[in-house]
Amino acid sequence: MDRKNFEPDTMKGDLKKGAAAATHQSGGKIPYPKHVWSPAGGWYSQPANWKANTAIMGAVIVGITAIAWSISAEREVRTRFPEPDRFFPSRNWSRQIIEHERSQKGL
Repeated sequence: MDRKNFEPDTMKGDLKKGAAAATHQSGGKIPYPKHVWSPAGGWYSQPANWKANTAIMGAVIVGITAIAWSISAEREVRTRFPEPDRFFPSRNWSRQIIEHERSQKGL
């Protein structure tokens, strides 16, 4: 079976042979139908610009996270404030805690 010139109609009997051979040996790719479309790129996809695509998606994810973080910090409301010497991560970005601590230092 020629894997480069794979035709889905001529593959009916050979698929089992190719799949069995691939499970017993290391190496080559398993034959697959070329007519199947996949949004992820299909079998053995390795687009030439994968690094740029990954960098763009990473930047998009970081941007969305930063926006969500900012909105969350703006809408955060506290009825109880943390103790002055205790570690409290949102002390660095919560406007309400920052204003409360400034007013406490002013007294």
